[in-house]
Amino acid sequence: MAIQDAHGAGAPKPSSVVAEDVLTPRRRARAGAAAAAPAPTFKILVTNQVDPYDRPLSSAAIAALSAQPFAPVSDNFAGTKRKAAKLSTAGGPMKSFADLNALIATFPSDSKMINRKPKIKDDATSDRVAEEKRNVSVSAFLYAASREADNDFHLIIGTDPNAALVCMTMEISALPSKNAASFDRIKKARDAFKTLLGGKLPGLSYHFYRPPIPVKIGGSLFFDITHAAGGHPGPQDLRPHIPTIMEVHPVTKFEFTP
Repeated sequence: MAIQDAHGAGAPKPSSVVAEDVLTPRRRARAGAAAAAPAPTFKILVTNQVDPYDRPLSSAAIAALSAQPFAPVSDNFAGTKRKAAKLSTAGGPMKSFADLNALIATFPSDSKMINRKPKIKDDATSDRVAEEKRNVSVSAFLYAASREADNDFHLIIGTDPNAALVCMTMEISALPSKNAASFDRIKKARDAFKTLLGGKLPGLSYHFYRPPIPVKIGGSLFFDITHAAGGHPGPQDLRPHIPTIMEVHPVTKFEFTP
């Protein structure tokens, strides 16, 4: 599928589109600024694509859900796999990268992370390892998103649609307990994502955005050891463009940048 021209009006649709919607994000007013330009409009393509390790959903069920605004069952984290790492943040400053390729070039290889010693475990107490103790941010584009069973929002972030497409996963974690040191930062990013999409949040299947939505996004690095074997995360049509299972997780910075 030719995603590279996804910004164009004539771009091919993702496979298995079951419904469409229109998103017009609100612009934030700035004191003393001139009159704002017309708000950009994005098309939401609701598909039946899910991560390869998730149960397939019927197009009829997804279409029924998309007929009304979707809200998560809960904002609270409902998972166990690597819970300690997913709900914590790395210390230190956040380093900015000009584009996604520059960021991905700094990652250790998946094979090195899979075979590292000591091995990364995936139980609830598995905390960050040294390679994950970095905070990064990048200007990129939101191509697709879904909500996972643990209530995390699973974002597929990609390069400029005018260039060859490269993507990676970034996840906005569901909320930890209110007394967690990371609570405020995760909640701020989650609220910003929900504000951008309004009542049009994704469900358990992927929503694609046309054109892809420009964002400034960042957080702490995370290696998805849970899905190191078998099908890697991502919707069917974008999975071939995701070269790593290193993620940003949790996202602690999310800004719409039209």
